[in-house]
Order: sequence, then C-alpha cells, then structure tokens
Amino acid sequence: MRLVTCCVTFCFLFVLEVSAQTNPREVVAQRGDGIHTLLARHGLDSAHHVQEFITLNSDRLGENNWLFAGRRYLLPAAAAPAQPASVTIDLFGPKYAETPITDNSLQGAVFYIVSGHGGPDPGAEATRDGRKLCEDEYAYDIALRLCRELIMRGARAYMIIRDSVDGIRDEPYLECNNHEYCIGGLAIPRNHLARLQQRAEAINRLYRENSQSQYHRMIELHIDSRQTGQRVDVYFYHHSRSPFGRRLANNIHQNFSNMYQQHQPNRGYNGTVTSRDGLYMIARTIPPAVYIELGNIQNHADQVRFIRWENRQALAKWICEGAVIDYRQHRENL
Repeated sequence: MRLVTCCVTFCFLFVLEVSAQTNPREVVAQRGDGIHTLLARHGLDSAHHVQEFITLNSDRLGENNWLFAGRRYLLPAAAAPAQPASVTIDLFGPKYAETPITDNSLQGAVFYIVSGHGGPDPGAEATRDGRKLCEDEYAYDIALRLCRELIMRGARAYMIIRDSVDGIRDEPYLECNNHEYCIGGLAIPRNHLARLQQRAEAINRLYRENSQSQYHRMIELHIDSRQTGQRVDVYFYHHSRSPFGRRLANNIHQNFSNMYQQHQPNRGYNGTVTSRDGLYMIARTIPPAVYIELGNIQNHADQVRFIRWENRQALAKWICEGAVIDYRQHRENL
C-alpha cells in the first residue's frame, strides 16, 4: 500500500522520519536543540504545539524553556505520526521504487552515497563470457541498493551520482553507458580532478544544509582492478585524522566478517581497514568518510560478487547493517 509519495528532486532523496511508538512518547534532546527544532524533527508544526510541549515538560525545562541535551522530553499526543508503509523513489527504478519503511534504527542520520566514476569515466573494465563489465555500472547499482536500505531504516540518504535511466537492475550484465550525472543535474566533467571537486563540493554543500543533524557519514563505493589471478575481499579506507570515519569502517568491516562466518564459515574473510589520506574524496569532504573497494573486477571469482544481483544486494545490506551498528554507538556516546 502506498501511503506516502517521496519525490526525487534535483537535489536530494528525502525520507520522512518516522516512529511507531504510541502517544504521548518521550524523545531525547540533541545538542543545540530548541523546542521548535525538536518538534519539527518529530513531525510537529511547532506553531501549534509549543505551548502544549511546555505544559507537558514544565519540570524538565531550563530557564527560558531551554532544553538540556540528553534529557528526555514528552511530545504532545499528535507528535507520533502514523508510520508510512512505504515511500516511492523513482530513482530506484520501477521494480524497486516502492521502498518499505521497516524501522527507525537510522532516524536522524544523514548519509552521502557516492558510486565511483560515471558519465564519461567508466572506471575499471573487464570481460566475462564475452560481455564487458564496467566498474561504474556495478558500483552504481550497489550504491542504489545501499541508499534504499538506509532509507528503509529511517535515514536521510543522498545519491551524489545519479542515472535517470538506470534504476536498480537485477540482470547479471549491466549495460555500460554514460547516463550518469552529478546531483543537481550537473554533467560529470571529463577531467579527473574536476570530477572529484564537483562531488566533494556537492557533499559539503549538503552537509551544511543538514547542519541540524548530529550524524553525517559519506560512503564511497569502488571496484578495484588488479591482476586476473588475485582475489580480493572487500576492504576499507578512512582518513587517519577521522576517528568517526575509522569507527564506521571498522563497524562495517566487522559486520562483513560476521556475515561471512555465518554464511560461509569455512571461507574466511581477509578484508582490511587502513588509512589513506591521499584519497581526494575522504580528504576534501567534511562528513566522516569511508571508501570501500568491493573486489577485483578482473578476477573470475570476484566477478560473481558483482554479476549476481543477490550478491550486490547482500553487499548493500551488510554495509547498511554496519552503519546501523555505528549509529547506535554514536547515540550511546551522546
């Protein structure tokens, strides 16, 4: 059942923040919150509910009705909007546009998802069964799936690189094309440095527009290219001076290790987490960032990780689950 339509504008993918709790309910104030900000974040028109909020919380407010970060406050009865069953996001394509809201484990979190290369730059290329494999197409499909997984858990997620033609695709061989553009409808430059600058500037602009959030993370997805015989497990980079980027990378890495132990206990998992400050996108973007290499596009065994849609979906889900763990730790430390 479609309860809410979520339009994809030129600038972002937006998901309503939702909750399934009953009225009235308690919420925790974040740093910098005022009554108007707190009410707006939970779906209330502050013009109609400020006085009721003050009455409910008269013994919890500071001087001039200030809020205390970390303290619980009661919301008026109307503050718990009905949880939408789904949102509709056309960018995901006709099969996956209807996106169910499964829980609010990422409510309040903001993510910036970047798929590597795109437009005039296909990235790494390989062949399999006479078909060309292009890095940008597979990274984009996994990025879309990740964005959808994040939204399903209540996050606000931005796809920085977009394709108005190709949504989430389930076929094994994804057509190589140059449909992609940068958020805002911007053509992707041919110059390598200009491409990176364009993406970093878009992320930093969106970060500033979402300054009310206490949790921002950038996730960039790539597929490596090495010697044909070299199999590579998913591995992670972060900036050495970003403790939050390192924590996110470690949490996703640990979830991958756990999932391999659960689903392929005899396989082992050799993915790594290291710092790499020279990567432009993690050095020049404001949000804590993790840069993920998903495998070796030249390796026959690694290719199975990309050409089967079930595996692309698993990659997206496991990354999302790691992000959920990271967000939970963030909230516990507030």
